[in-house]
Amino acid sequence: MTQDINVTTSSGNVFADLGLPDSEELLIKAQLAQNINAYITANKMTQESAAKLLGIDQPKISALMRGKLTGFSLERLFKFINIIGSDVKITIQPKSGDNARTTVCY
Repeated sequence: MTQDINVTTSSGNVFADLGLPDSEELLIKAQLAQNINAYITANKMTQESAAKLLGIDQPKISALMRGKLTGFSLERLFKFINIIGSDVKITIQPKSGDNARTTVCY
């Protein structure tokens, strides 16, 4: 006996797919945190040394690395990106498609 499985194509934003408010901001925060976490991992940093570098305490690094981003503003994550040695560039351009959106490009 086989069952049909319903498959829904993602919009590209899991937070929007889940119907969460502020889904674009949540996605951007997740992408920025992923970039910061990749830096920490690639440089084999401890949470304590990462906290010292970013000027926050170790429990906040733990939250950041586990995706608990409610205590982090976009501005704060941009600052962390700058501290780890990357520029943040914001570009405004005409929308491409039906809806305007915000994306993080590496």
